Amino acid sequence: MPKKPRTEEEINHFREKILMYAIELIQEHGYKGLTMRILANRLGVKAVTIYNYYESKDHIYLAVLTRGFQMLYQECAKAYDSEPEPMARLRAMMRAYLNFGLTQSNFYNLMFTWHVPKYRDYLGTPMEKSARYELEESQKVYQLFIKAVRELVEQYVPADEDQIRAYIIYFWSALHGYVAGINNQLLSYMHDNPFSLSETIIDNLFKHIESELKEYIESKGKGL
Repeated sequence: MPKKPRTEEEINHFREKILMYAIELIQEHGYKGLTMRILANRLGVKAVTIYNYYESKDHIYLAVLTRGFQMLYQECAKAYDSEPEPMARLRAMMRAYLNFGLTQSNFYNLMFTWHVPKYRDYLGTPMEKSARYELEESQKVYQLFIKAVRELVEQYVPADEDQIRAYIIYFWSALHGYVAGINNQLLSYMHDNPFSLSETIIDNLFKHIESELKEYIESKGKGL
């Protein structure tokens, strides 16, 4: 009797299962440790089965990255929509970013921390199209933060795009350093409860941008 075809729901579930096991393998053994044979063993299937869902190891890896950035964007977009006032909106987005980094550490580490292939590594290869899609999804997060910072700055002064990008780099460097320090447990050697510092980190970031805005506005003869 022929085997009953899988439903679309079952297919999607198994595709997700492949991605979850793949990210576990990368966490344990690095990108080079992800092989179709080992992944198949984890899943309890033959390697050829995985090829029915993903054409290669790189395809799986890029799918994991893409999914991670989509998840992060959804959380940040939800935070953006939750607050009407620009300052509160940006704070909510920062909290969403920190929460994602700490609760989805496997995804986060792969997206931002581990030394793994990036878009330029796939230029001129069969995976360039998939890599470009992953890059486009990641840029949605970046563009959303640019939009939020621009709306905050434009309450007081005309937006300077270079300065806005500088703010984003400053914010991200601080937030990423905090998340990475918790995920690799380094901060636990520096503080009894590093999780309690999240609001302090965000407060200090806003003090920085408020100080810079105040200086700029005063130089123009206005008040903040």
